[in-house]
Amino acid sequence: MSVTRRALLGGVLSSVATTALAEAPFTSMRPRARLTEYAAAQIIRQSGLSGTVGCVLANTATGEILEAVAPDLPQPPASVAKAFTSLYAIEALGPAHRFETRIFADGPVRDGALDGNLVLVGGGDPNLVTDHLAELAKRLKDAGLREVKGGFQVWDNALINLDEIDSAQLDHLGYNPTITGLNLNYNRVHFEWKRADGEYTTAVDARSQNYRPAVTVARVQVVDRTSPVFTYRATEGVDEWTVARRALNNGGSRWLPVRNPALYAGEVFATFARSHGIVLKRPEEVAALPDGQVLATFHSDPLQQMMHGMMRFSTNITAEAAGLSATAALTGQQRGLRTSALGMARWADGRAGIAPYFVDHSGLGDASRVTAADMVRFLTAERVAPTLRPLMKRVDLVDQNRQIIRDAAWQIVAKTGTLNFVSSLAGYIRTADGQDLAFAFFGADLEARERGKNAGGEAPAGASRWNRQAKALQQRILRHWIRAGSG
Repeated sequence: MSVTRRALLGGVLSSVATTALAEAPFTSMRPRARLTEYAAAQIIRQSGLSGTVGCVLANTATGEILEAVAPDLPQPPASVAKAFTSLYAIEALGPAHRFETRIFADGPVRDGALDGNLVLVGGGDPNLVTDHLAELAKRLKDAGLREVKGGFQVWDNALINLDEIDSAQLDHLGYNPTITGLNLNYNRVHFEWKRADGEYTTAVDARSQNYRPAVTVARVQVVDRTSPVFTYRATEGVDEWTVARRALNNGGSRWLPVRNPALYAGEVFATFARSHGIVLKRPEEVAALPDGQVLATFHSDPLQQMMHGMMRFSTNITAEAAGLSATAALTGQQRGLRTSALGMARWADGRAGIAPYFVDHSGLGDASRVTAADMVRFLTAERVAPTLRPLMKRVDLVDQNRQIIRDAAWQIVAKTGTLNFVSSLAGYIRTADGQDLAFAFFGADLEARERGKNAGGEAPAGASRWNRQAKALQQRILRHWIRAGSG
């Protein structure tokens, strides 16, 4: 069936409420008439989702647009930005790149005694955890060190130090951490509370899979007040938190961000060194990388594996450290977060001929903008899918009763993105007849998001409901595309 663009626009837009599309441009070029029955624009209109939505479906091999609603509408990508970051980092650093965390001795070691300072040197590893520092301390012992006569220093300037990713976020959110060249446990501490006889006991530790050493770089005090739930201030290298008593139940826990990651890592490493008989002084930060011999090294997983984990669990610190490292490798010098993000946008332009705008590498900042059309152009650009597709997580389709549709004839892999009143999804579809398609969905109600930010809450009124509606809409559009691809 041959359908002209003018006839198609007239026929579809006559049935689409302009409020649903916010007067955004609409185009649809589709190879099968069956798409008309469940047109994406009609599905969006019927959903009643507030704000604006842009979505595009394209053939991966040819780049041909099969269906599009508001394709040129710039929207916050949220964590879909990590798809750009993954490829940016892999192409700049190489898939086999490993971050190094090292122990330096800046003086001679004689008969197991270091006549000088011991230095913990970060290499930007965003996935370093307590278990890894335990292994590094063991390797230091195995290297023969028994005594340190000088001080214990930590160096974290392998990356530009950032107090947080997005200054608009609340202080206590663990997914908005400080980033430096020496990071530990995603720069979070574990805060736990229990109530007995009406009083609370609290504990702060650096737990990972096998260990949970107590730390002193963060303290939490329970206080009598209604709001805010948390307050924060920094005092002499210690994160001082207070939490409202009324916000706590009888027992529980949560992660809090660490604002002095180098001292945090130093304290935890010293704990494990002491367990091996190596007593270290209190850690002190140094600005310059010292000269000396390397006594022990811990290597991260290869970057390809790290990016797979980042895409699956959407860890913001991993994206930022990888993006900053990629920019440093490409430019030969460290850059700040905004400058590095703009560099990634320029790289994307050269890579796919698109014009995104990024303020970070994780998508946490809501000032970033990507259109659905540009997202799909990126996904279908030369040599992108072979790298990105294996990193993406499988997306299950559910029916109207929220039951998973079991059908091995097609497959969807994608990266999700979620902020309050922002929901995005982009990736690849393999149809029953073997076609490879790329798609992008960007939805946002930015007015509602601003109201929520101004209210100051972690979960503003209406945000959960809106995000559930947006994800349900994504499902309906994906089912529509799958049906069309099977016709």
